[in-house]
Amino acid sequence: MTTAPRPAAELSADEARRIALRAQGFLGAPDRGAGVRGVLRSLGQVQLDTISVLARSHELIPYARLGAVGRPAVEDAYWTESHAFEYWSHAACVLPVEEWPHFAFRRRAYRARPHWGHELSAGAYDKVIGQLRDQGPLTATELGGAKNKGEWWDWSDSKIAVERALMYGEVVVTERRGWKRVYDLAERAIPPELLHDDLDDAACVRRLVQQAGEALGVGTRADIADYHRIKGEQFDAAVEASGLVPVTVAGWGKPAWADPAALATEPRGRHRTTLLSPFDSLIWERARTERVFGFTHRLEAYVPKQKRIHGYFAMPVLAGGRLVGRVDPAREGRTLVAKQVSLDGPKAVPAVARALREAAAWVGCDAVAVERLDRPELLPGLVAALG
Repeated sequence: MTTAPRPAAELSADEARRIALRAQGFLGAPDRGAGVRGVLRSLGQVQLDTISVLARSHELIPYARLGAVGRPAVEDAYWTESHAFEYWSHAACVLPVEEWPHFAFRRRAYRARPHWGHELSAGAYDKVIGQLRDQGPLTATELGGAKNKGEWWDWSDSKIAVERALMYGEVVVTERRGWKRVYDLAERAIPPELLHDDLDDAACVRRLVQQAGEALGVGTRADIADYHRIKGEQFDAAVEASGLVPVTVAGWGKPAWADPAALATEPRGRHRTTLLSPFDSLIWERARTERVFGFTHRLEAYVPKQKRIHGYFAMPVLAGGRLVGRVDPAREGRTLVAKQVSLDGPKAVPAVARALREAAAWVGCDAVAVERLDRPELLPGLVAALG
């Protein structure tokens, strides 16, 4: 593990929190001119997930920063004019197209040491490449079917082949259509000046460490390495040349690194009040969320219903730069239903009400209903604040 040199700055926990909020787009005026594409470039990635409650996570992430961006506009911003592609980063993510060269190290790793749970039938790979070349962008269903007749993991030959081509970088996911991946040849979908694997592994990892540090503002070794899921030893080899500077943060108990630009000016401006997707990069890593915000959060979608504490898709509420509660939402017709609300205290009531009203309007609901509140004595005040 890297032994950090003398720190460039000593930060209080509050300073680190504010730096993180600004870096992630929650403190200060949002760049509305840059819009969704600006959010994507700033974050370096937006995680995708199958769960859709109010909206899918890749829609919730720009909404949390920009406010009520039209949902069709979000999809257009990602998928038109070759501005983005989908690949494996922190998880399955939308990535800015200019980052394509920096994932060459991962494509090479897949080619050299593929880990597959599926056998590839002879000729299947060449067949799907030929179909895409002749017919243009296609879903797995259009390529010949995504699945056999077995369980959900029982992929068809064409699905196995096209996913392998995706890992290798010969094929790119250029959009989601009805949540189905749409595949195209990289030679057609990636701008020619970016379509190369010229960068060596060290250059790729160095850029991703730098980008993760900029997006987080300040982070530990684990925070920054986890952002694009690189190995700790890769971080160690790259951090000195990445431009990030060592810092200490009071109470963290671990070495940390910061983006020098984040240290140059004091974070100021308006705080966003909003619901956060559990897959938002501000909070997706549990240990970091606890360290930065003193807030323990766990996605309970995969927890048996009887063991859930805060609900299936409990969304933390950000207000005043703090996480002040949780809402487990659902939609019933034109009503946003807060199936369960958890509040830190009475002071959280106005912020939670505001976040619920704004989210309801964004998804086309004209009413908000609260089913359960962890502190029933606060229910009258929340109902009154909701109007």
